[in-house]
Amino acid sequence: MSNTVRDIIEHQADTRPEASFLVSPDAGLQMNYRQLQDSATEIEGHLADLGLQKGDKVAFLMSNGLWTAKLFLGIMYSGCITLPLNAVSGNDQLGYVIEHSDCRLIFVEDSLKQKYQTVFDNIPAQITIVQTSRDHGPQWPDTETDSRFESTDIIEQDNALLIYTSGTTGRPKGVILSHRAVIAGGRNTTLAHDLEPGDRALCVLQLYHINGQMVTVMGPLVSGGSVVMPEKFSVKEFWGLIDEWQCSWFSVVPTIIAYLLEQAERLAEKPCHATGRPQLRFGRSASAPLSPDMHRQFEQQFAVPIVETMGLTETAAQILSNPMPPAVPKYGSPGYAVGNEAMIIDELGKERNRGEPGELMIRGDNVMKEYYKNPQATAEAIREDGWLHTGDLAYQDEAGYFFITGRLKEIIIKGGENIAPREIDEALYQHAAVLEAAAFPVPDHNYGQEILACVALKPGTSCSAEELRAFCVEKLGKFKAPRSISFMDELPKGPSGKIQRLKLAEAVSTP
Repeated sequence: MSNTVRDIIEHQADTRPEASFLVSPDAGLQMNYRQLQDSATEIEGHLADLGLQKGDKVAFLMSNGLWTAKLFLGIMYSGCITLPLNAVSGNDQLGYVIEHSDCRLIFVEDSLKQKYQTVFDNIPAQITIVQTSRDHGPQWPDTETDSRFESTDIIEQDNALLIYTSGTTGRPKGVILSHRAVIAGGRNTTLAHDLEPGDRALCVLQLYHINGQMVTVMGPLVSGGSVVMPEKFSVKEFWGLIDEWQCSWFSVVPTIIAYLLEQAERLAEKPCHATGRPQLRFGRSASAPLSPDMHRQFEQQFAVPIVETMGLTETAAQILSNPMPPAVPKYGSPGYAVGNEAMIIDELGKERNRGEPGELMIRGDNVMKEYYKNPQATAEAIREDGWLHTGDLAYQDEAGYFFITGRLKEIIIKGGENIAPREIDEALYQHAAVLEAAAFPVPDHNYGQEILACVALKPGTSCSAEELRAFCVEKLGKFKAPRSISFMDELPKGPSGKIQRLKLAEAVSTP
């Protein structure tokens, strides 16, 4: 079987056509593998009728639903490149991604188009906008749908997915993943968690995030299993969905684990204990470090094994994983390499011995092809021998488990989302009263890390913290805006004049 999304969909449609692939519980809709292939073929026909060709970029701005998943897979099936747009972006970032990506078409649901009306009012005329319901599909223009692309030959080296992720600079970088990498992301998830056709995932992470895409869509697709996909995560509905649809596993981030624990502590009766759920094999945590205390507390409260893992956008998610139950995990470690190679290197690029700290490196079919239109960043990230610099400081113990100790890059990880501090800095610098600005992370029980910022105002100006925060919400969106902003006469700097973020966390008391 070839490593393309098209081949995988056709293989599953041929071998298990009537088997369930996706359930949309909010709309009461289901889709089997034959229907998945039919919808992918339909999408290809409409894209061809609209003048698109193999390799064109097609975006969607939608919350989770049946058609969100259909478009995510169907665009890649056609030979076009899928571009998920982040529905919690600020206006500036969303506008930048649309412009930088060179996308030809955007599927957008009405509520999100209204949310970003300013962005859509300024979209170039050459980009086609198709109004789309997440569960009932696009309002296709009146065209024939018998077309197919002139060249539908897709090979594993062809580009399949373009997804933007925050880097060390203020602008997000576009990660190009080939069909081989996308399939490897699903295959590595299958290997890490022993997935079989009888397994059913609960997907509560949005499809604009690499975790939701690769782990709980590509994982079931490659393994021949199925996925239940509500519109969004709900504390109240989480366990009920697992019961109603007999899910055998779920993928979450530490923030969700914290919310589920908080609910259990708040309710007089302790719901959700897994002793009555024999089909539920495990839960999976990724996208941010999971506190060992929270890990143990969750397993004790719900009797559900949690498998801590690690993934990156640049590696189609899955890179490291703890072993599956009944093996005992190593709390505080995201595990060992599964489906790819991993090593620790020193400053000169030489592999470290076990127990010695250095940078985590990854090599495998799942590694990205490049950063879109950014050859310098690509050359800095990927060595000639195929090893990817992750930017994570780590060490490997004698048993082969990796432990992440910090980051080389200044990335804030909030609720599993990577946020570049400089992106927040630049938003603050756009305010007329701001002279100096720097954002930095502080520990947070729910999100793993929360965002604070310090600013120094220009002489003779005045501005409140509330005004600056509202300014950031407009520029960046509520999720990336600092929780609080403190004022200083001058921000601390090093000998070179660079603002020292670590000293800000020490100088400012956390609210």
